Amino acid sequence: MSFALSKILWSLLAPGSLLFLLLLAAWLLLPRSPRGGRRLVGVALLCSAALLLLPLTHWIVGPLEQRFPIPPLPPHVDGIVVLGGAILPYASQLAGQPQLGGAGERITAAVALSRRYPNARLLFSGGSGALRDQVHREADIAGPLFEALGVEPERILLERDSRNTWENALLSKQLAQPKPGETWLLVTSAWHMPRAVGCFRMAGWNLLPYPVDYIAGDAHWFALSPDDTLAGTTVGLKEWLGLLAYHLMHRTDAWFPAPQDAQPTASANGELHDVQ
Repeated sequence: MSFALSKILWSLLAPGSLLFLLLLAAWLLLPRSPRGGRRLVGVALLCSAALLLLPLTHWIVGPLEQRFPIPPLPPHVDGIVVLGGAILPYASQLAGQPQLGGAGERITAAVALSRRYPNARLLFSGGSGALRDQVHREADIAGPLFEALGVEPERILLERDSRNTWENALLSKQLAQPKPGETWLLVTSAWHMPRAVGCFRMAGWNLLPYPVDYIAGDAHWFALSPDDTLAGTTVGLKEWLGLLAYHLMHRTDAWFPAPQDAQPTASANGELHDVQ
């Protein structure tokens, strides 16, 4: 229920949806209250101007990406967990070859790390985050893709049932069965790392965060790139709302998880909650 509700609510709260609803409300209001309708149109124009002129992606996404800096890599790693969100499973089926989305660095970084640590296991966690399509799943594409990129099949672990970050954490730990003292890396987009770390900590598994896929960029004003700004703003706002919602649902250990002083290692003390 929470999965479906989150998808429906975000479809209404996304910046593009809100802008459309604002213009729709203005159009409906104009015949009865021209002044009120013009005000709503003015607000829509201001929002559009902000997307055109202001560095919104830098402001909104930047704090998320800066929360967990890229760490110095340890001499030994037992495993690498890479979260889904990079592979387009339905498009991959249509094309007959793996198709990567905007977070493709999750895959390339995971392969590079697997070569750096040839004895480490590589766990990919990703089912389908689509509300209406639970047939096409990322892990089904990830396995053959990793093998094609040179990762030995016996090192690959595939978790194909998770639909969100919370389930990534729970089901990955169930599959990996990490031992106390082991060192595992967590690979995901830099803007997604705070929520991912919070979920894994709540599941009782502390990993070493290795962020990739940075999108905030510099604070350029008058970029005149509303499509890129809208995409970045959408990613950032969704992540901030996700942090708030997950903390309220007790799925993260803090509202805005931060790095810990000590190097994370696998923990056997945390309790594993049921997937919701």
